[in-house]
Amino acid sequence: MNKGRLTAFFIHFFVIVFFVIAALAYFSPVLQGKVIEQSDIIQFTGMAKEQVDFRKKTGEEPYWTNSAFGGMPTYQLGAYYPHDYVKELDLFIRFLPRPADYLFLYFIGFYILLCCMKVDFRLAVIGALAFGFSTYLIIILGVGHNAKAHALAYLPLLLGGILLVFRNIYLWGFLLTAVAMALEVRANHYQMTYYFMFLVLALGVVYLVDAFRRGALKGYFKSVGILVLAVALGIAANTTSLMATKEYADWSTRGKSELGIEPDGSAKTNSGGLEREYITQWSYGIVESLDLFVPRLFGGSSSENLGDNSKSYDFLIDQGISRSQALSFSSGLPLYWADQPGTSGPAYIGAIVFFLFILGLVMVKGRAKWWLLSGTLLSLFLSWGKNFSILTDFMIDYFPLYDKFRAVSSAQVVLELCAPILAVLALREMFGASVDKVEKIKGLKTSFFIVIGLIAALFLFKGMFSFEGPNEAFLIKNYGDELVSLIQADRKAVYNADLFRSLIYVFLAALALWFFLKDKLKTNLALFAIGILVVADLVGVDRRYVNNDNFVSKRQMLQPFPETAMDQQIKKDDGIFRVYDPQEGINGARMSYYHQSIGGYHAAKPGRLQDLFDFHIYKGNMGVLNMLNVKYVVQQDENGQSYPAVNPAANGNAWFVENLVEVDNADAEIQALDTLRAKSVAVITPEMLKGVSDTNFKVDSLATIELTEYAPNHLIYTSNNTQKGVAVFSEMYYANGWNAYIDGRKKDHFRVDYTLRALEVPAGEHTIEFKFEPEVIKIGSKITLASSIVFILILLGGVWFKFYRSRGEEKT
Repeated sequence: MNKGRLTAFFIHFFVIVFFVIAALAYFSPVLQGKVIEQSDIIQFTGMAKEQVDFRKKTGEEPYWTNSAFGGMPTYQLGAYYPHDYVKELDLFIRFLPRPADYLFLYFIGFYILLCCMKVDFRLAVIGALAFGFSTYLIIILGVGHNAKAHALAYLPLLLGGILLVFRNIYLWGFLLTAVAMALEVRANHYQMTYYFMFLVLALGVVYLVDAFRRGALKGYFKSVGILVLAVALGIAANTTSLMATKEYADWSTRGKSELGIEPDGSAKTNSGGLEREYITQWSYGIVESLDLFVPRLFGGSSSENLGDNSKSYDFLIDQGISRSQALSFSSGLPLYWADQPGTSGPAYIGAIVFFLFILGLVMVKGRAKWWLLSGTLLSLFLSWGKNFSILTDFMIDYFPLYDKFRAVSSAQVVLELCAPILAVLALREMFGASVDKVEKIKGLKTSFFIVIGLIAALFLFKGMFSFEGPNEAFLIKNYGDELVSLIQADRKAVYNADLFRSLIYVFLAALALWFFLKDKLKTNLALFAIGILVVADLVGVDRRYVNNDNFVSKRQMLQPFPETAMDQQIKKDDGIFRVYDPQEGINGARMSYYHQSIGGYHAAKPGRLQDLFDFHIYKGNMGVLNMLNVKYVVQQDENGQSYPAVNPAANGNAWFVENLVEVDNADAEIQALDTLRAKSVAVITPEMLKGVSDTNFKVDSLATIELTEYAPNHLIYTSNNTQKGVAVFSEMYYANGWNAYIDGRKKDHFRVDYTLRALEVPAGEHTIEFKFEPEVIKIGSKITLASSIVFILILLGGVWFKFYRSRGEEKT
């Protein structure tokens, strides 16, 4: 290894060590063994409890859980797949305690990206810190959007590989792209990957135009071909999870519904994808987007902590409220007043980063500026959702898969990636030798006055804002007019305070660059000053929303739902049944932690179960709860304490029916459940009736069918009936994996009552088994293994080629 390579190795090594220290410093409680209390992870823990317990007990993977939503695959609940070597690599990279591991990934991924863009390591460190401490990226760690954070952390790495290939560094670009794509897909948040695609398209168009102008189309398409192969290999390494996710998505609320009617009987307008209103529920306000630059321009979060530094606090003290109560109120003020239903904090990229981004638009030349600007603008426009309906409606109606994702405000993640890149490129121009000093000073002045002008406009025209949020009527009802008016005064106060704050940080950063250009500061000192300012700016805002107070003992997170007397009472019943808590409805995983529940917590719920809730359960149809074997319904006594009310009419685990009643379609099937006597009659659609020998059966009064052995992926029943018949099982019908066996012989089963399994059973005594044996896992794991082998062979071949070529160069 020559001296230059050795120096580069030590530079990168110490940068990595620095990033480790920075990640652990921000999340320092992890060094004490504490864990961050994340609301989404608490719910995930409830959802995955049965799966995790089964895995610990047997060492096997169930791929199905009955503890949530009446039963569902565990593909989206952290299932382990055979030959999942990408996951092993991911775990190796994420060696720090959570969530410091994700913050480290932010840093190192962005650093590698900037190195791929031939940026000096000092600037790359500043850029990595700016990206990693971007407030949105920290906030999602605070609330537990780990999959989103995971996916965002690998996007810079993927972009770095793409840029290497376009720089004609084909082998390492191919390998980096393939590895990054594999890791990105493994992160399992396809919405983030999908939005990133728009940036890649923008980059591709800019490079295509440039190649056309230079007459270099052959090289361009060669690079595109290499990237297509790399991306395909990265995707193939995740075949099992992708196939399983696609299979489940089609069955979930993200898939196409067979229903043509709404719960009120009106015609359904959208039977594929998510509803337009649901997709755009979280849409960024157009002016609200300025909180990228001023964090509390629109109040910050829906629960802002001002402590004793608020007008609301002073008012409560004057009213004789105790200091502790006043502090409790002012630590969760509803200051957010923009267009979204609520938010955990602003998508703040930093006042300095914003200023440097503007500087980049002025100073940076060439392709990078244009694809970064294009990606930024498209990301911003898409995040506006219903506030820019002409674009959003077009995307929903015509762009593939766009209607599969909700919360369009998340599209701003592309902006969160682009802005610090262009900011760093601006710094490269300012500290480099390619631009004349006069031009640098001119660019600095222009950018500074643009940003200062924006701050002045926001200050002078703040009277145009009402500082009233969409939930003001609710606040007045709960707090009264006088207190709400003081909350509005607090909104105005933080508006002014953060405007001034952004002004100070922009001024200091501009001053550092001015002193450098006037030879008053050396390069390293100027870079150090800017780096410190960037971190101070971002971390100062980040700590408002995610800090040491968010951490709890590990034990508390491992058992996030305290066991109650109600839970203990239900657990005394050793049967297999379901529990329903109307307070949770379909949304909440607390019941899933201790019991088998028809509720749960997931963005993609089983589609047909959601229909049952919308059409029947929310309307109080006990017949549907009976057929789902809901034995206990949680109720509240006169003191507000929960207790389990026994439902004696629950159908049990399985029963024989007298009749199968054919209905025309799914609409008629779900409507029939309104008055169905499910214990004796089952409704069935024509496609399910094929292969069924009869529709009328005589049920022996002494006939029995009982669940004798239970595992989430293996149910064993014994039946005794003097007549042949059809047994209905209180289990969710899922065609892709569940197989039925009678006395060891595989038999076809079918769906009845819109959601349940049914099976023809011959007369006599029989053992009936349902085994979850998903073919998607078997097929996917073979493809995953093959792609992993191919990648390893390419990697070894590339290393061998580089090694021998280097030796040849040394000899010459």
